[in-house]
Amino acid sequence: MAFKQRREYLFLYSVKDANPNGDPLNENHPRYDGDTAQAMASDVRIKRTIRDEWVRAGEMVLVDGEAKSLKTRFEELKTAAGQEDAREVIRECLDARLFGVTFALGSVAFSWTGPVQFKWARSLHSASFEFIQGTSAFATEGRGGDKQQRSFRNEYLVPFALMSVYAIANQNASTETGADDEDLGKMVSGLWEGTDNLITRSKNEHKSRLLLEITYKEGFNGKIGALDEKVKLLDKNGAEMDRERQKALRSLDEVTLDMSALLAAVQAKKEQIEEIKLISDGDINIVQANELKDLTKIELR
Repeated sequence: MAFKQRREYLFLYSVKDANPNGDPLNENHPRYDGDTAQAMASDVRIKRTIRDEWVRAGEMVLVDGEAKSLKTRFEELKTAAGQEDAREVIRECLDARLFGVTFALGSVAFSWTGPVQFKWARSLHSASFEFIQGTSAFATEGRGGDKQQRSFRNEYLVPFALMSVYAIANQNASTETGADDEDLGKMVSGLWEGTDNLITRSKNEHKSRLLLEITYKEGFNGKIGALDEKVKLLDKNGAEMDRERQKALRSLDEVTLDMSALLAAVQAKKEQIEEIKLISDGDINIVQANELKDLTKIELR
């Protein structure tokens, strides 16, 4: 049964000496805002993190990360689902139920708007971006045989960034896709555990830090909106930082998180809110920690 209660999410994760989301059209340079120097990651990158974790967990997904045509993938899914009707087959896929799908194969075409929508992730501070050069493992092949000198490789990394992601789960769209409360629980687990499992050369040291879930009462169709813009990063003494100080950050120990604007927004919507859950790794220092204990169910992971 489709979920009936709207939800909003705020997810924070840290990046250390890694590339949050490379731009393939810009030499894989980390995506960033040229005006604010904030590191960025697309909603597509975030959903890929979740999907990869679902694949590891054995969930059925439409986009499994393998290079294949839609026709080939659909034939695989028909066999796995034991069904022929395209809509019913695709409805078996967890990512299609939550993130939506545009399907067009042969004479069958349909489109579902995903109940869960993510904003682009942004760092809560101005970040720095480092250009690194090294030598490749092998020499290139020349006309007279292998060259004696190995070629150079170029890469970019972000020394440190605390990234913030906002998402909303729209119960009205779930009636078409069939996404239910259990699916939303799998999304939360996939986001948290999938981020911790980004263990590749360019993504190592991605670490889940905080995930806030606001569940509204049934029948409520509003939202607070942009939860990521209602938290602020301060230095460890609770003071504001200028851009150069923000760029020099290299550790979570150097900062505190100010959630006062978010808590004020929650207070304004308290009559419409049924429950607030907070997942934390326990390492992030929050200015309003005591207030959060009174408002939320806290889980340490």
